[in-house]
Amino acid sequence: MAGARKPVRRQQVDEAKRELILASARRVFESDGLDGASLRAIAAAAGYTPAALYFHFESKEAIYAELLRASLAELGRSVDRAIAKAADPAARLRAAALAFFHFYDDNPRDLDLGFYLLRGGMKPHGLGRARDEMLNASLVDALRPISEAALALGARRKEARLVVVDTFAHASGLLLLAHTGRIRLFDARATALMERFVDATIAALRRTGKGHGA
Repeated sequence: MAGARKPVRRQQVDEAKRELILASARRVFESDGLDGASLRAIAAAAGYTPAALYFHFESKEAIYAELLRASLAELGRSVDRAIAKAADPAARLRAAALAFFHFYDDNPRDLDLGFYLLRGGMKPHGLGRARDEMLNASLVDALRPISEAALALGARRKEARLVVVDTFAHASGLLLLAHTGRIRLFDARATALMERFVDATIAALRRTGKGHGA
């Protein structure tokens, strides 16, 4: 019995250490960005030696990828919860698009994480081909309800993909304006503008869908 409990106990300890490392790494990344962060700084924040980190993660890119993977998974769950009670394609598209927007509006650090924000500006930084492909696939999965709803409204596949791109770009731009305070220059509210964009998109899809049906 004791022998059976030991692996479970060890697993729990390892998981607790892993979570501590991830939480500490997130603070370091938020402060220094991916380029400025180092395993030594992450280890110090977690109270470990750099060598101890290698037991759990092979590199700072691996840590960053795990943080981003968890963030995208939570985004996907938020979108899924939002569309669960949507009664029709238009409601699903609206719910999914606004859930995407509100997730990052409520969690601006996750937006920073997703865009690889570094001190001094925004600059994409690869995490390795396999990791990048995995993370991109997670983002596509989170946004898929938008394209599926567009298809159900009568859009063709290319149009449905463009709806996702437009939604992503519109939300990102508004979030950037909101989180930097620049939106106040225009006496506008990001949420209201996002809702306006989504409603206009749905109206356009309905018109296009009728045209395709004809």
